[in-house]
Amino acid sequence: MCRPLLAAIFLATPALADYREVVEGHILPGYAAFAAATDDLAEKAGESCDAEALKPAYQAAFDAWMAVSHLHLGPADEKGRALAIAFWPDPKGLGAKAQRGLLTGDPAALAPEAFADQSVAARGLMGLERLPYPDEPPAADPCALIRATAGDLARMAGEIEAEWRDGYADLMLSPGAAGNASYLTEQEVRQALFTQLATALEFLADTRLGRPLGTFDRPRPERAEARASGRSLANVRAELAALRDLTARLAPEAADTLAAFDRAIGLADKLDDPVFAAVADPQGRLKVEILQGAVKTARDTAVAELGKDLGVSIGFNAADGD
Repeated sequence: MCRPLLAAIFLATPALADYREVVEGHILPGYAAFAAATDDLAEKAGESCDAEALKPAYQAAFDAWMAVSHLHLGPADEKGRALAIAFWPDPKGLGAKAQRGLLTGDPAALAPEAFADQSVAARGLMGLERLPYPDEPPAADPCALIRATAGDLARMAGEIEAEWRDGYADLMLSPGAAGNASYLTEQEVRQALFTQLATALEFLADTRLGRPLGTFDRPRPERAEARASGRSLANVRAELAALRDLTARLAPEAADTLAAFDRAIGLADKLDDPVFAAVADPQGRLKVEILQGAVKTARDTAVAELGKDLGVSIGFNAADGD
């Protein structure tokens, strides 16, 4: 399932924006940290496939991913990397089915070159989660699959980090330069970053929180992201923090938007429901709905305030088919 795509329409000359600070202070360090964390995870997997030994490195890698998971542009989107790193939602359980085939199939499929061509549903953080945090005993010894998945994650993270550092960052920082067909103006750079922010807030409200909420008559806590590893609420907190950081670097004087983020972050910090299990209870559900409302308010405030500051506004939602 693809995240909603948002188009931006240029308006006035932007007043407050620092895309250089976003690239150099938010994006590049974020991808460097993710590459380092996945390297550590792959190293730990090479040393031992013991689930308890792997869990801290897995959690650290997921933490690092959440700091950049909202950036669906450039190297992360090429070759389907972002989708392979975090294939979720998976309503049909495609990942588990594909993993069963890999566990019991030809070991050659787990070689690095072959594994990179396997289903994205069986790879990445969500695929790896099912191995140290299994719902049921695996069909076969998972050690080879753990090592293949961790190594594949480290490879993708390293490629993304290198391609940002050695090329794509320069494209964003030199709009209009000779040979730069990706960004012709500074406003296109601001548009791209603004779109990442607005799209991520929409996904956070509608999917990360909306899926487990379900409906009042049919709450769906089992649909929470990263439920097996207990990360559902942690992912919400981490993404809110990352998006606030992006906003503060892009438009540091956007006081209303930053205040809206602070309110949403405060609500998330007070919530004691790690995997949104309490959405099945009316009182617990209300707390998550209030958080969801605060995230939507942060998005609406960002669209209004940053849109004016950056000289862009949200156009249509491509996911609606308009």
